[in-house]
Amino acid sequence: MDSHVSRKDTFRHGINFEIMNKKKLTNSNGSPIGFQQAMTVGPRGPVLMQDVQLLEQMQHFNRERIPERQVHAKGSGAHGTFTVTGDISRYTNADFLSQVGRQTDMFARFSTVAGERGAADAERDVRGFALKFYTNDGNWDLVGNNTPVFFVRDPYKFQMFIHTQKRHPKTNLRDLDMQWDFWSLCPESLHQVTILFSDRGIPKSYRHMHGFGSHTYSLINAVGERVWAKFHFRTEQGIQNMTDEESAETIGSDRESHQRDLFESIERGEFPRWKVYVQIMTPAQAENFRWNPFDLTKVWPHGEFPLIEIGMMELNRNPENYFAEVEQASFKPSNLVPGIGPSPDKMLQARLMSYADAHLYRVGANHMELPINKARCPVMHYQRDGHMSMGNYAAGAPNYWPNSLEGPVPHEEFKEPAMDAGTAIVDRYDSTLDHDDYSQVAALYNLFSEGEKDRLTTRIARGLLHCRPEVQQRALENFKRVDADYGLQIAQKLGLAIPELV
Repeated sequence: MDSHVSRKDTFRHGINFEIMNKKKLTNSNGSPIGFQQAMTVGPRGPVLMQDVQLLEQMQHFNRERIPERQVHAKGSGAHGTFTVTGDISRYTNADFLSQVGRQTDMFARFSTVAGERGAADAERDVRGFALKFYTNDGNWDLVGNNTPVFFVRDPYKFQMFIHTQKRHPKTNLRDLDMQWDFWSLCPESLHQVTILFSDRGIPKSYRHMHGFGSHTYSLINAVGERVWAKFHFRTEQGIQNMTDEESAETIGSDRESHQRDLFESIERGEFPRWKVYVQIMTPAQAENFRWNPFDLTKVWPHGEFPLIEIGMMELNRNPENYFAEVEQASFKPSNLVPGIGPSPDKMLQARLMSYADAHLYRVGANHMELPINKARCPVMHYQRDGHMSMGNYAAGAPNYWPNSLEGPVPHEEFKEPAMDAGTAIVDRYDSTLDHDDYSQVAALYNLFSEGEKDRLTTRIARGLLHCRPEVQQRALENFKRVDADYGLQIAQKLGLAIPELV
């Protein structure tokens, strides 16, 4: 290497190349860092929300002296393995995906979403589908649901939506008017609402449902080429759902039906399995696609972006201690590894910070040192102290960077390629404009049989009966925009005339 370049690099990093080859600077999940500077749009900024290493550093520092904690929703978990069955090295250089037959330890947590910790497992609700992979390059967390879409596309609406699913601030009761008031004002929710109230809305068990990463992610290969990807987990046990009557009967006899089923099936040696796939979209395809491919309320058509098999997930070991391994398990989309990164999906961008921040509050600043969350590879960073710090990796090592004491340093081989943000203007854009919120819902509705349509519209009408007339009318307008029959069936069951569209 040219001596002038070497001196320049040494001055920039404050280290020498001999030290650089010894220790890799990492995030708390063990994922190596390629460059220790803030990620910005252009050299003058602004800073991006997806700069998870900067966010993690700031969040940990803010909590070094003030431990906090919160309660988490009800869930069930199990340990397992992920085995690579398909070669996708042309798309990603992620180490754990690099070789067919390669196995990686992992942990899964399933949950109800809106319900509190005492909720019944068999309630009509979206199911959480959270996965933690203990790779050689750090932990990769994929935090998704059993549906490929979500209720909103703008992160500012997320907390607002969750409020509608919880308890009314005055009555402390679940309130259907709150739910439908929000949904009727947010047509982007129609896709998820239709799935939730369809015959697919109550899985028979956690074993009998698909899982989805839902968001769009980056895959980056060895030469720095980026494609966009969606992850799918298709159950090998077959899809099985409950009717409303079966759900009510199950809840009456066993509020822990899904947790019991998962635990006992693994104890019997009937290990549940999911075949894992990705959909791939190139940047050029995304640029010219007919709708925003990063919109969380929409799916990518399988005919245009077919499923590519990449692996098999098997759950084969139950936790020994529920609290230590399930309740304290902390999944966060910001746990990424080289070869897998974020995308411009606005909801994902916000979740990169939101989930990590929730765990800092709920479990504490050192939740990544707990055995269930701890990486299975060397972890070296400059975060120190805080509530329940074990400090095993730090000893007397320096707690600042740069330093001349052989502390860990960035390795530029792990630096992500630049993402072209174009010349767009930074602004607060209205996420309700210029979006087709109806055609994908119409396609889904018309896949259903007449019996499925009848049950779907009956469930929706049953909920709308408890709402104010103006909420009912707004909701009916939305369903009519999807399909005239959709709105008509609901209106008839409410005893209302279908509204004229403005």
